[in-house]
Amino acid sequence: MKELIRIPSLSFLMVGMMALSLFACTGKKVDDREQGEASRSKQVHLLDSGLQTATFAAGCFWCVEAQFQQLAGVKEVISGYTGGTVKNPSYEAVCTGKTGHAEAVNIVYDPDSISFEKLLEAFFVAHDPTQLNRQGNDIGTQYRSAIFYHDSLQQETATLLIKRLNEENVYPLPIVTSVEPYGPFYEAEDYHKNYYKLNPDNPYCQYVIQPKMEKFKKVFKDILK
Repeated sequence: MKELIRIPSLSFLMVGMMALSLFACTGKKVDDREQGEASRSKQVHLLDSGLQTATFAAGCFWCVEAQFQQLAGVKEVISGYTGGTVKNPSYEAVCTGKTGHAEAVNIVYDPDSISFEKLLEAFFVAHDPTQLNRQGNDIGTQYRSAIFYHDSLQQETATLLIKRLNEENVYPLPIVTSVEPYGPFYEAEDYHKNYYKLNPDNPYCQYVIQPKMEKFKKVFKDILK
């Protein structure tokens, strides 16, 4: 059993998180990418191979990517931006909250191994769906809770589940998750991909992502890779 790590004071963590967010939004300049069409072509290939895609926004995509990568039946998790009005947005632009995009993930999965319903269940464990346009200290419409459906069945399944969760008062507050049609999806810059795996010592990974990972693994211990 690993020794317990002494967690710094809350004020230190808040300052650190603010600094990390500021650096992430301003510290790296990248060129616009023509990834919308490439992403759509990739989707066609995946469908032809029998795999399917679910698209979720649940706060910082570093967190969501790391959690869903653990599930058996999930073949790939692709971080990116969707739900906005600006073509080929950069991370810096999305961070302003003015493009309308959400940080999201395309979850490519084998429906013979894991169902869309189980992925929805994981989605509602992976974040707090009652927080409007934020997750913790990550604030803005780019961190909104949303399900981007790929067909009418996904739309109906997501809508009915949200209705049931609200009726059963599973959460102390109403769920604010939006159910939106899937549109252009722009893959995130390379330095965002596999962020948790490649940067385990990053303070954000240690104090924000790691606790979410531990909770996620306990809930879904029977279907982990």
